[in-house]
Amino acid sequence: MANDIARNLGHLPQERAAEEIAGHIGRFWDPRMRARLDAYVDAGADGLDPLVVAAVKLLR
Repeated sequence: MANDIARNLGHLPQERAAEEIAGHIGRFWDPRMRARLDAYVDAGADGLDPLVVAAVKLLR
């Protein structure tokens, strides 16, 4: 799901896209979903769009 958000915002400059993705995740994702995404990034983020990884780092 996070990669889908990144694809939808990929037309923006990278920094802005990461901020928008972070905002979306912060507003709409359940805390458990955010925690799982955060743990997935810590485990190597295999398959995640780099914009999603940047967004997770902004949320931290």
